[in-house]
Amino acid sequence: MELWEDSYARMWSVAHGVLEDLLVDEFPAAAPRPQKDRLQIFQGLAAFYIKYLQIFRSLEAAYDQIVHPQKRRVVRHLLDGVMGRLLELKNEMVEVEFSEFHYFDDVLQDLKMIPEDLEVPIPRYFLRERMQVLKDRERMLARILAEGGLTEPEQELSVQTMCLEEAVRILQVCERARQGRLRAQFMKEIRQAERESLGKSRTPSTLSPDQAATLIQKVWRGYSQRKATKRERLEEMISLGMVTAGPPGPSGAQLHARQVETSRRLVQDQHEAEYQAALLNIKASVRVVEGPDIRETLKEQIRQWFIECRDATGKFPDFPNAEDGGSASIFAQKTPEQVAAELAAKEDEKEKKRKSKGMKDKKDGKEKKKDKKGKGKGKKGREEPEEEEEGWTMPPSNFLPSVLEGAKMYTDVWQGRDESQNFLQRFDTQLVREEKRMEVEEEIRVQVDELMRQELKNLRLVVDRDKGKKKKKAKKGGKKKKKKSKKSSKKKKKERDLTADRTIESLYEELVLEGFLIRPMNIKLSDYIGEYSYLGTTLRQADIEPMPSLSDIRQLIALYGVLPLGSPSLHQKAAVAKTLLLAGPAGVGKKMLVHAVCTETGANLFNLSPANLTGKFPGRSGLQYLLHLVFKVARQLQPSVVWIGDAEKTFYKKIPKTEREMEPRRLKKDLSKALKSLKPEDRVLVVGTSRRPFDADLKPFCKVYRKIVLIPRPDYASRLVLWRELVRGAGAEPGPGLDLSSLAKVTDGYTPGHIRQAVRSVLHPRRLTQLHAKPLAASEFIPPLARLDPVFKEEEEAFKMWYSKTPLGKRRARAAKTTEEDSGNKGKGTDKTKGKGQKKSKDDKSKKKTKKNK
Repeated sequence: MELWEDSYARMWSVAHGVLEDLLVDEFPAAAPRPQKDRLQIFQGLAAFYIKYLQIFRSLEAAYDQIVHPQKRRVVRHLLDGVMGRLLELKNEMVEVEFSEFHYFDDVLQDLKMIPEDLEVPIPRYFLRERMQVLKDRERMLARILAEGGLTEPEQELSVQTMCLEEAVRILQVCERARQGRLRAQFMKEIRQAERESLGKSRTPSTLSPDQAATLIQKVWRGYSQRKATKRERLEEMISLGMVTAGPPGPSGAQLHARQVETSRRLVQDQHEAEYQAALLNIKASVRVVEGPDIRETLKEQIRQWFIECRDATGKFPDFPNAEDGGSASIFAQKTPEQVAAELAAKEDEKEKKRKSKGMKDKKDGKEKKKDKKGKGKGKKGREEPEEEEEGWTMPPSNFLPSVLEGAKMYTDVWQGRDESQNFLQRFDTQLVREEKRMEVEEEIRVQVDELMRQELKNLRLVVDRDKGKKKKKAKKGGKKKKKKSKKSSKKKKKERDLTADRTIESLYEELVLEGFLIRPMNIKLSDYIGEYSYLGTTLRQADIEPMPSLSDIRQLIALYGVLPLGSPSLHQKAAVAKTLLLAGPAGVGKKMLVHAVCTETGANLFNLSPANLTGKFPGRSGLQYLLHLVFKVARQLQPSVVWIGDAEKTFYKKIPKTEREMEPRRLKKDLSKALKSLKPEDRVLVVGTSRRPFDADLKPFCKVYRKIVLIPRPDYASRLVLWRELVRGAGAEPGPGLDLSSLAKVTDGYTPGHIRQAVRSVLHPRRLTQLHAKPLAASEFIPPLARLDPVFKEEEEAFKMWYSKTPLGKRRARAAKTTEEDSGNKGKGTDKTKGKGQKKSKDDKSKKKTKKNK
């Protein structure tokens, strides 16, 4: 085994050890009592969440780099289970805290971790395993755009028209600039000639050689010392964090590591191709070589079971149906008597189900009366049943069984396996043969079961003819009932397919040409820059609700958008929201996040914004056809994101006069119906973005958008990181002369869009060429910022007020109110007890005095 493969195997082993400790905590020996303290519940959930997040990060790195195909399947199974458990814990934290945002400052401190450990990693296999599909889709999209004559917006903007006066003015400016440059060059030559003439007329120096050398040393030492002092000061400021250091370029070791990673992925593809070919070859050889023996062994076992059952019960048994497992259910380490008893119990259950519903209702009524009588007797003196304690308990998980299964597979197969001979980490032939032997056995078992059912029928005809006739009658009755079930199933309405006669390619082309299916921008989620909020827990302990940071927004989008769309098993099992609303002021990056979700998952992007619907597919029938078209293509080519920009316009309280022609509320009625047609396995996410959510009718708005993420303006830490990264991205390196801290302080209230706009207006190509002579200063960014309107406090308060009226905001307000009332009642209780104690002490003193007087 190579060194790098051994390192990732050790990473998997360490993650498995941490996971085993977590599973011990997840399944304690004694059932835990319900908890009532919300803070204690949250801290327990937060500790689980952070530990699962670390396991997720390790498993993702291991799955990306391990080249053994069978190991990768076990890691993938475990990875999907851990991702699902992570989402479940997140949903539980939301239910406990009634907030989408959580702060783990104290938990991170206890676990000795840093804020970067909270970053949700995005599995690289989301794109890598669909790379060929994405390339084909991009090729098809480019072909459709080229055939339709549709050009990109950037190419359209490059063509400009101007009037004659404007053209003359531009020519005059250019000509005057040319003359100015010539005049400047002429003056430069004149000054150079004057300097040369002065140098010739200068008198020779009267200094001695020693004095001249001393003077030269003085100048040079002063220059070198100033340079060294400046360098030391810069290093000190960088170490203190007062000045940002330049981005270090990739070292030689890093470049080599990247090359190794790419070569390792090629090895993965080679080993996977070999493994897929071996699966077919080994299965065929097992079927040819071992198939006849397996068939004969199964027949002998079933015949022996017939004889044993007849000897034990006096009759031949009923052969299990294919739905119950066929003959596989017979040999599950059970005696013939147990198998016969189970089959008889199943028959009794079927007979009970055939009874009329009226009999069941009567029984239920009798049971209710008995319960009432029992309760009355209990009141008279009998022991009452113990009431369940109120409080929070961990709900059952859909993903812990798969996590347990993956951990067991590692322990049983890979933990102690000797792989010293498998240096190249190719597939294990023995494991493949065992797996395929089981598959072949199942296939042969189905064939043998059919033969043995017929053989059992013949045996009964020979030995138990009367019983055979009765069985036939019972079968006829069963057939009649099946016909009834068919009739009842026909009554259910089926969804009408409006485009049954068309291919998906033609529907895809129509949506592209109409502008509803667009190409997402190549933006990664990591490009959404933001810093962690370090005061969240402190503010909440002081009963102050902190505003979330942009880092929290990035993590939420990864959990609610990227992970469910990227993993089919996760989307099918987890309680995933079909809709997501991103609300916030203009410029906070809502549209950027939509494009980032599409880029990270390779999803199609559909644009159903009210502005894009104007004048297209008119009428109610046209809109229904369009929604059918969009959601059909989105389901067939999943994952898909349906984006609705200005989502509040669909649910306007009152349509403004200027927008009445647009008909912005066209989608209001049909959108909810289209969402109901989505099934759990459909990886389709509807994302709405809104700059003014308070203009919408809240009740239907929140009915459609179940998950609401409020994106605030950036805080100081996020603004500081934004300035540094955006200036670097524009091509300039922030030097010590650029006061980024002051810029971050001055731009309080400005959004990332405002900061990006200011950077672009200052750092144009000409200014970038002048950086070596004229370093960048903070004052250059003030004029473009002054022309922009920041997010004022009134607008921010309007967003907060609107969010407090959403379902989650109302639940949080109610929870805060109940905690205040509980604390108030406790305070009153202590005051009352104090008063009673004081009264008692006074009474005791008076009694003592009377005794003394006596």
